[in-house]
Amino acid sequence: MQRFRRMRSLQKFVAVYSSVFNHFNQDRSLSKRDHFKQNRTAALAEWRGLCAA
Repeated sequence: MQRFRRMRSLQKFVAVYSSVFNHFNQDRSLSKRDHFKQNRTAALAEWRGLCAA
């Protein structure tokens, strides 16, 4: 956390990072491979759609 000089910039980073991490973080051990890959592909497609807009 030494990279952040201001607490506000750290808070902004954590807010964005946590939403992105939660969007892509899916526990691999809790699902079958096919289902995991489908969810991962859907999340990536949604993310690309959001970034393109």
